[in-house]
This record gives sequence, structure tokens and C-alpha cells, in this order.
Amino acid sequence: MKINKLKHKEKVDRKKLHIIDLLSFLMGFAGALLGYVLSTYISEILGTDNVGLVYLFSYAIVLFLLLNLHKIVRVFGKSFILQSSFVFKIIAVTGLLLMPFSSVGMWFLILYIISGTLSWTAIDGITESFSSDSESGRIRGSHLAIMNAGILMAPLLASQLLDKYGFQGIFLASFLTNSLLLVIAMLGIRRTNHKFKKNINVKKLFQKFSKRKNIMRIYYVSFALDFFYAVMVIYAPLYLLSRGFTWDQLGWVFTIMLVPFVLIQYPMGILADKRTGEREFLMFSFLILGISTIMFFISDSSSIMVWTMILVLGRIGAALAEILKESYFYKRIDGNDVDIIDFFKTSGPVAYIAATAISGIILTFLSINFIFLVLAIICFSAFYPTFRLVDNRSEKDVVIATKKA
Repeated sequence: MKINKLKHKEKVDRKKLHIIDLLSFLMGFAGALLGYVLSTYISEILGTDNVGLVYLFSYAIVLFLLLNLHKIVRVFGKSFILQSSFVFKIIAVTGLLLMPFSSVGMWFLILYIISGTLSWTAIDGITESFSSDSESGRIRGSHLAIMNAGILMAPLLASQLLDKYGFQGIFLASFLTNSLLLVIAMLGIRRTNHKFKKNINVKKLFQKFSKRKNIMRIYYVSFALDFFYAVMVIYAPLYLLSRGFTWDQLGWVFTIMLVPFVLIQYPMGILADKRTGEREFLMFSFLILGISTIMFFISDSSSIMVWTMILVLGRIGAALAEILKESYFYKRIDGNDVDIIDFFKTSGPVAYIAATAISGIILTFLSINFIFLVLAIICFSAFYPTFRLVDNRSEKDVVIATKKA
């Protein structure tokens, strides 16, 4: 394999990364507070069959915004996107507090989904600006572990708030957390207004992205993982509730299943930087994901312990896949590749659109558990593009030219 030196230089800014870690922790907490209960909220207003439509509409808008987000960054900068997303989330949860269980409230919920996705895209771009390729796995692993520590705290609290105060308690907690996030972002990221200098339209962006074969392959890997998240976030709670489990039980289960994200990702990031690269473990992670979703489809157990083990197994695979695809991607781009980062992040909305559209068709003719069979097929389909990846084998090999990506 031909090795060339990268044309860009990157410098790690530890101080800024610490601020980003704090933001990521709180963003993970705020996102997970609502994440697993939103489908239940929507189903109580519109019915289970229409849950997917809300997500489909939301992520169609997100997709359009992400394809054009670099144009906004070019004018206003990355920190503007981050701070604005927090403002819109505060507006959204305020609307949900004032107008619960109404069609008007649905529009605020859609605004929350859109602004939440934009905030994660912005924080990723800012993180890359203060990272270096040689430490990508460690920095991303630490970033994800801290974020997931925040996520870990949320499901149990959300279930308890839901039980005692209803959805209003969750919306109030989300309002307070996002208000704190806005304050921290305005104080700590206000001088981090990196701007994108290039002027590129969507057509040229597609052409630029498609020329980089390994970036295209890791994009599909990201799509498969996001498809897994979409199905699990939207339909796993509804499916388990339909089997007779309660939110009190699911709060504990969802907390336990998230533990692998906190324990696995940072060590795996170090390993990917120094010894193994990403490809082989990525293949292993999707094998685990495929097996766990097949088990989700075939299991008819009434034991909460059995379902906990199935969910934990799936999250082990997801935790590995998440850090490895992030490490691989960010080693092949730099902080100036705002357009490439934004395009890469479209894997999330594309996956949600695909997952909700396919699930809607399935629910028309079959029972909800068949959604997880399709999910298993999508997980196994990531094997081939993963196998074709040119691996970042070690810290010494990170100098592969981005144009060879």
C-alpha cells in the first residue's frame, strides 16, 4: 500500500476538548432523557402506526439541512450552529411543556429532533478542529465514553419522572439541561467560530464524496449502525411494552444495556490507534449486531433478564462499531473538511428515513417483530464494505493521504 504524508497539520487543544467533553456529557444526558420515550409520546397521540411518519418527516428536513449546512458554516461558523441548536431545543421543549398531547405539540417535537441532530453534527465538527489524526481513536473514544456516561444516567431517571410526573417532568428536566448547555457553549465555545472557506453546491459535494471510495464504504457502515439505532430507539420500547413489560422495568434495562458504551469505547479507541486499525473489529462488531437482532426477532421469552442480555449483546456490538467507524472516518479528514463531515452525518437521517419507511410497510402487513428481522439483514450487509476498507493499521500508518481515502 502506498503511503504518503498528509497535507494538513492538526494540533490537539486539550482545554477546548475538556469543554467539549462537558458539553457531550450533558448533550448525551439531555438527548437520552427524551430519546427512548418519544416514540411512546407520539404513539399516545397519533397511534403506533404513525410513529414512523413523524420521524420520517423530521429526518427528511434534517437531511436537507445537513446537505446544505456547510453553506451556513461558511457564513456564520461552527459555534453559531451549536449555540443556535441549543436555542431551538429550548424553544421546542418549552412548547412541549406548554402544549402537551396536542397536534401543535408534535411540531415542537419535530423541531427538537431536528435541532438535536444539528447540535451533534456541530459538536463533531468542532471536536475535529481540536484533534489530531494520530490520536483520533483515543480522542473519539474518550469523547464517546463521556457522552455515553451522560446517556447512561438518563433512562432510569426518565422512567421515574414519567412514572411520577408524566411527560411534563421529562420536558422540564430537558429544558433545564439544554439551558445549561447554551450557557456553557456561549462561554466556552464563543471564540471557536471556525468558518468553512470553500463554496460548494450539493452536486459538487456528492461528486467529491463519491470519489473517495473508503469514505463511501465507511458511510454505509455508519448508515447500517444508524439504522440499528433508529429501529431500537423507535420500536424496541414499543415492542417490549406490548409484551407486557413496564417503563419501570425498561428504565433499569435501558440503563444496564448502555454500560458497554462507557466501558468499551475508550480502550478500543486506543487499541485502534496503536495496534489493530479498525477493519477487523468492525466486522466483528457487525457480527455481534446481526446475531443480537436475530435473537430479538426469534425470542418469545417473558423474562426481563433474557431481554436484558439480548439488548446488552447488541450494545456491545454497537459500542465497538461506533468508536471504530468514527476513528476511521476522522483519521481520513481534517477540521477543514466541513462539507465532508456534514455529508457523512447524513447517514443518520438517511437511516431514520429508511428505517421508518420500511417499518411502516412492514407494520401494514406483518407484526412489529419482523422489523428486527430486516434490521438483522441490514447489519449483516455491512460486512462487505467493511471488508473492502483500506485499514488504518497503526499510529505510524496514519499518514495515508486523504486523497487516497
